[in-house]
Amino acid sequence: MDSDGQRPEDDPGTGVVAAFGRQLKLLRIRAGMERPDLGARIGYAPSTIAAFEQGRRIPLPRFVDQVDEALDAGGVLKALKEELAQAQYPRFFRDAARLEAEAVELHVYAAQAVPGLLQTEEHARAVFGMRRPLLDEDTVAQRVAARMARQEIFCRKALPTLSFVIEEAVLRRPIGGRQVMRGQLEELLLSAQRRNVELQVMPIEREEHAALAGPFTLIETRDGRRIAYLRSRRTVGSTRSERRSERSRSSTESSGARR
Repeated sequence: MDSDGQRPEDDPGTGVVAAFGRQLKLLRIRAGMERPDLGARIGYAPSTIAAFEQGRRIPLPRFVDQVDEALDAGGVLKALKEELAQAQYPRFFRDAARLEAEAVELHVYAAQAVPGLLQTEEHARAVFGMRRPLLDEDTVAQRVAARMARQEIFCRKALPTLSFVIEEAVLRRPIGGRQVMRGQLEELLLSAQRRNVELQVMPIEREEHAALAGPFTLIETRDGRRIAYLRSRRTVGSTRSERRSERSRSSTESSGARR
């Protein structure tokens, strides 16, 4: 039996997660099924079905698709997939995830870890596994799945321009072990070959550095706004927006990083 799903960041029983749970329960009852019956049909434990119905866990997209068809819901449950997908991220990252998915340009400076958009599944699992306080296995699996889903940005028909500057120290730290890091470095080499991706490394010996305040992401939207997303010990998710015609040159463009 599968038990995938994540504890919602919001209080249990609220928001879209609770709305999905109520709809799921009503449709299950309408179909004349008990939780064990539905679970056996789509491969989930009754306790997992209960957790989804009670808004205690966030279902993955594959569960939503399966249960919508199993209950002949006519797309009622599938209609909530996008909002559920947003709910799987920590609250501070949800707006950034939405903007990232729609960006025409994305510029990332990474000082502590390989950018999530470039991580392999194994590397991402190691990163989340090291979080303190510790995350439970279900939450780690959900966070990894959410991170991998973000990489669909590389497959968009209207390809965005993606630029990454990574500190050299990040590439020398074997998170997850040397084999996992080897796979991660190989993935970076492959990503750098994409025609819409620019990947640079900030050398350790660089004497001048324009981004000592910490990692950041610049997101440019279709309407020409450039939004800065920052995350640090003091500030999480702060943004500053300006029009393209008004902005100054990005600090990563003059920081001295090597291609």
